[in-house]
Amino acid sequence: MLAITLVSPDPAALAEAAAAVRAVLTPSSETRLGEGALDLLADLPPVETHQAVKAAVGDRPVDFAVQSDWNRRKRLLIADMDSTIINVECLDELADFAGVKDKVSEITERAMRGELAFEGALRERVGMLKGLSVDALQACYDDRVKLNPGARTLVRTMAEHGARCALVSGGFTFFTARVAQAAGFHLNRANTLIEEGGRLTGTVGEPILGKEAKLAALREETAARGLTPADALAVGDGANDLAMIEVAGLGVAYRAKPIVAAQAHAKVDHADLTALLYFQGYTQAEFVS
Repeated sequence: MLAITLVSPDPAALAEAAAAVRAVLTPSSETRLGEGALDLLADLPPVETHQAVKAAVGDRPVDFAVQSDWNRRKRLLIADMDSTIINVECLDELADFAGVKDKVSEITERAMRGELAFEGALRERVGMLKGLSVDALQACYDDRVKLNPGARTLVRTMAEHGARCALVSGGFTFFTARVAQAAGFHLNRANTLIEEGGRLTGTVGEPILGKEAKLAALREETAARGLTPADALAVGDGANDLAMIEVAGLGVAYRAKPIVAAQAHAKVDHADLTALLYFQGYTQAEFVS
């Protein structure tokens, strides 16, 4: 049996999309998960169903997931940080304090699209921060970094229901430690900015945590708990998130670059991060904020 989940911040668009899906698939049952989310069950082939739902939704502002209704509630959440759990790319914002944001942002964008190797791009960008006072890190966090809508609810709800929640970022531990605490993650992994005498040296600790390290974190966290990647939900937006998104039981592209959106099991372009709870069959009444 397949679960077809429709999520939208627009009630009219959700109703229209649901009607269009019903017309082509004739689901056997449906459940209202929340004000902006609907679950429909159908006993149909997965690929054909996904294509049919995509066509039925069309260009309406509706996000959807098509998956087996078995093992929907994942026992591991592994999430990217920058532009996924939080609203900015921390490295780009730090670069603003150093007066080189335009140069750094251009490299970031190319790396996120998969046009540049992540590790080399990270070293190049961090090199431009040489001499920046470490005080800028706290100022950057305080002034620029905010949790994306639904982030804390996503993490705390999954944690309350027994899932392990890991924040795994190609960014920096200074930020992941604070974001993990704010959102409720159990652990965080990231890169380390090297400092000396109160200023950044323009170097980053080795080995660099990138695409393969994110995938390794998923495998390690599942194995340590007697789980498999099928028990994991991975979410991210850039090319260095793609490996973990592809391997996870549910891999979600959040406001993602085209290369990621094309390969993910589902994408969220319109709703907030609570869509990932609806995709797992949670009802709004079960949310923990």
